[in-house]
Amino acid sequence: MRQVVLDTETTGLEHRDGHRIIEIGCVELVERRLTGRNFHVYLNPEREVEGGAMEVHGITDDFLADKPKFVDILDDFLGFVRDAELIIHNASFDVGFLNSELERLGEGEVRRVEDVASVLDTLALAREMHPGQRNSLDALCKRYDVDNANRELHGALLDAEILAEVYLAMTGGQVDLCLDLAGEGDGVEGEVVTGLDLSRLRVVTASEEEIAAHQQRLDAIQEASDGRCVWLQQA
Repeated sequence: MRQVVLDTETTGLEHRDGHRIIEIGCVELVERRLTGRNFHVYLNPEREVEGGAMEVHGITDDFLADKPKFVDILDDFLGFVRDAELIIHNASFDVGFLNSELERLGEGEVRRVEDVASVLDTLALAREMHPGQRNSLDALCKRYDVDNANRELHGALLDAEILAEVYLAMTGGQVDLCLDLAGEGDGVEGEVVTGLDLSRLRVVTASEEEIAAHQQRLDAIQEASDGRCVWLQQA
């Protein structure tokens, strides 16, 4: 399965007000493993960047002045995302801007990014998994112990790389282990891998509260089963 983790930066918050994309960052996953293939461009939006947006991503009008326009990178972008599942945090924002750019061109068979790729919104996924909690990308980094120390400013490629790690952690993947096992491609599918450095694996121990809750549940099972709780018998 091929997935592309995608993020954008823009001149402002609302494409309906004429705001444009100024940066696209994409990271490729194949069978839940980072391949090292990325797509990254800065774009000349043909309008000024709002001050509030600039405070978020730090990208200035002068920096963007000599960058290509969206139409110039369209074929390369569509080629990278075609037939993939796009992994996007708060997908309605990025997809809305991408579709606005496609519609602005007014020609071509692709008018919506959904015409060439499916979309998975990790914000919606996080809200299902963690209802009532903060589910921003920074909050998910903290929850899943993903290092975002270099994220002083938003950047599309950096955020896509961080989101890839968060997505794999959210859905049960082990990013570092997967990359290590991929190695140089010497392994054989189904082969038992030896020589793994177990010291690099993070061990999470139960708190006193969790231990007490676990024991309380075992005691309840013991009472309900007339003393036949197998976990207590094996202890």
